[in-house]
Amino acid sequence: MIDNLITAVYLLAVLLIGIWAGRRVRNLQDFAVAGRSFPAWVIFATLSASFIGGGFSIGNAEKVFLYGIVNIFALWGFSLKELLVAWFIAPRMGRYADPISVGDIMAYHYGKGARVITGVLSVILCGGILGAQVSAIGYIFNVFLGLDQFYGILIGCGIVIAYSTIGGMRAVVFTDILQFAVLAIGIPAVLVFATIRAGGVSGVVGAIPPNHLTFLGPKTVLAFLSLFLTFVVGETLVPPYVQRLFLSRDVRATRRGTLLSGLFSFPFFFITGAIGLVALALFPQIDPNVALPYTIKHVLPVVMQGVIVSGVISIVMSSADSFLNAAAVAAVQDVVKPLIRTSARMDFTIVKGINLLTGVLAVVFAVNIQSILDILIYSYNFWSPVMLVPLAAAIMGVKVTARDFYWGMAGGVIGVLVWKLVLGDPVGVDGLIIGVAANGLFFAVSRRMNPDSVIPAS
Repeated sequence: MIDNLITAVYLLAVLLIGIWAGRRVRNLQDFAVAGRSFPAWVIFATLSASFIGGGFSIGNAEKVFLYGIVNIFALWGFSLKELLVAWFIAPRMGRYADPISVGDIMAYHYGKGARVITGVLSVILCGGILGAQVSAIGYIFNVFLGLDQFYGILIGCGIVIAYSTIGGMRAVVFTDILQFAVLAIGIPAVLVFATIRAGGVSGVVGAIPPNHLTFLGPKTVLAFLSLFLTFVVGETLVPPYVQRLFLSRDVRATRRGTLLSGLFSFPFFFITGAIGLVALALFPQIDPNVALPYTIKHVLPVVMQGVIVSGVISIVMSSADSFLNAAAVAAVQDVVKPLIRTSARMDFTIVKGINLLTGVLAVVFAVNIQSILDILIYSYNFWSPVMLVPLAAAIMGVKVTARDFYWGMAGGVIGVLVWKLVLGDPVGVDGLIIGVAANGLFFAVSRRMNPDSVIPAS
C-alpha cells in the first residue's frame, strides 16, 4: 500500500510540475523550444531522459534476458551516435536562425517540398516510438499495481498528454529534470539489490547460460554489425533530439550537454541490460518483456520499491512526452503551415490539438505492440533511409540542391522495400542499413551530376 501511495504522489508531482512549468507558454515557439535559454546541464538531463525510454530500459533488459550481453554492445551504437552528434553536428547548429523543427533545416537547404516530407515522416516516426513508450507504461502499471495493461496505458499516457498539451517543451524539460534525477539513482539501485539477491556476480554467472556472456551470443558477426549500425543511424537526428539542439543559443552549452548525455548512456545501457541477466538468473520462467519491472517488484524492500517504480515510470514518461511534443510541432511547423495560411494564434491552438490527438492515437497503437524494442527498430525505417544522409550532409556544410534530396529519398525507399519485402532481409542485415546506404549512393550520384550545386533559399 505504501509503495502504491509513493507512486501516486510521484505521478501527481509530475503532473503539477508540468502544468506549473507550462503556465507561460503563449505561442508555437514557446511550445517547441521553450525560450532557448537552457544551460548545458539541463540539455544533458532532458536529452538523456528523452532517449532512455522503454526500449532502452525495459526493452534492453528483455533482449539481454533472451540473447545475452550482445544486445548491450549493440545498443552502444546509439551511445557512439550521441558522441558523433556532439563532436560534429552540435557545433554547427548556430548557423540556423531560430529553428524549431527538423523541417526548418530541411527547408533552408532543400525547399518547401522537403519540409513537408520531413514533417510527415517526423509524425510517423514519433508516433511509432511514442506508441512503444506508451506500451511500456502499460507493462509497468500491470506488473506493479496489478492493473490491466489497457488501464495502465490510459493513466500513464493521460498524465503525459495533459502536461505536454498544456505546457509544451517547457513542461517537458522541467518534468524531464525530475524524471532524470529519479531514474539515474533508482535504476542502478535495482541492479545492486537484485545482484545481492542472486548471490552476487558469481551467483548470476552460475545461473545463466554461458552463451549469454559471450560477445556475440547467438548472433553472427554480420547480424551484430547490422544491429549495431541500426542503433547508430536509427535515431540519428530524429526530431526530439534535434529539438534539444535548439534549447540554447550557446553552441558550446549544446555541445557539452550532448556529449555528457552520450557518455552517460554507456553505463546506463550496461545497467539496464545487466538487470536482464539477473532477472534470468532469479526468475527464468517469466515473460522477458517484464524482466525489469518484475525484478523490481520481487527484490526490493517496501518503500524503496515505490521510489524505484517511480524511476521506471520516469524512464518511459520522459521519452513519451518528448516524442509527443516533437510530433505535434512537426505536424504544425512542417505540414500545416507550409500548406495552409494560418495566424500565430491558430498555430498555437492547432499544435495543442494535434498533441492531444497524437497521444490518443498512440494509446490505440500501443495496445497492439508485442516487443517494445522491436517496434523502435521498425519505426526507424520511416526516418533514416530518407532523412539521415541529406540532413547530416546539409548540416555539415555540403553544398546541396533539392534534387539531391529527392534522389536520395528515392534510393532509400527503393533500398528498404526491395531488401525487406522482395528479398526478405537476407544474410541477417536489416533493411534500414541498406536503405541508408542506397540513399547515400543516390545522393552522391545526384551531386556528382551537378558538382557546382548551391544552397537554395528557403
